[in-house]
Amino acid sequence: MADVLLSDAEKTFIVHGVQDNVREDGRGCEDYRHMELETDMVSNTSGSARLRLANTDILVGVKADMGQPTADRPNQGRLEFFVDCSANATPEFEGRGGEELATEISNTLARAYDTATSLDLNSLVIIPGQQCWVLYVDIVLLECGGNLFDAVSIAVKAALYNTKIPNVTVSEEEGHTELEISDDPYDVKRLNVVSSPVLITLSKIGNCHLVDASQKEESCCLARVIMGITDKGTVTALKKEGSGSLHPDSVLDMMESGKRVGQALNKRLLEVLKDEEKLGSKKHTMGFLK
Repeated sequence: MADVLLSDAEKTFIVHGVQDNVREDGRGCEDYRHMELETDMVSNTSGSARLRLANTDILVGVKADMGQPTADRPNQGRLEFFVDCSANATPEFEGRGGEELATEISNTLARAYDTATSLDLNSLVIIPGQQCWVLYVDIVLLECGGNLFDAVSIAVKAALYNTKIPNVTVSEEEGHTELEISDDPYDVKRLNVVSSPVLITLSKIGNCHLVDASQKEESCCLARVIMGITDKGTVTALKKEGSGSLHPDSVLDMMESGKRVGQALNKRLLEVLKDEEKLGSKKHTMGFLK
């Protein structure tokens, strides 16, 4: 993503504000902007969600299809991520311009979810070693306005929460295994996403770091750390980006901040999703998070 062009005076203003814990929009360094979250958006999917964070707009659809488990994990289902950088999001994505970013996001999500506690893949097995549910998570970047990794991960967790998988009856007849998929829309199972991670991006600006960087703040950042954080504060993924260097003490401070923010974000997100089910409303706003 190209940086927003800023003058030296504008960059100095942003850096000094971050040092005083007062950003240009009034937030503190560990505050998120308001988010607008909608679920059950796409009718031909098993689950879906759309998230708007400032100018960033993410659409996620989850499709559950039957397939074969991998040889090294015969008793688990599969989770696969695919990212599409729409050319309408930014001119940079025209042609194959968004492929590198798409691969980076999908690989980071795969690493974050590649733990035994992130998602119960054992519950997706139909016949051990032969049949399982494969969850294809399709992510479309509709508009890019900064903080893509965090926004995508929140939308993914919401879509997985919304996912409904038909129950399957397995029977043996004359030596053949028969599978019967229920067509009752209420005869489904849901995924337990309580421990599923969200990604927290911590951007180093000056001598301080912050979360949910705006496009202007991203232009002042030379290094950032992206973490996968569960509701318990467990780190499931960690990567550093940018040309700038980070002192080990800075990395430790950023990780502690990431754990705090990640736990708060996971808690607030689950509260919003549970309220949605109780109230029957599909659209919610998540306010400032600390």
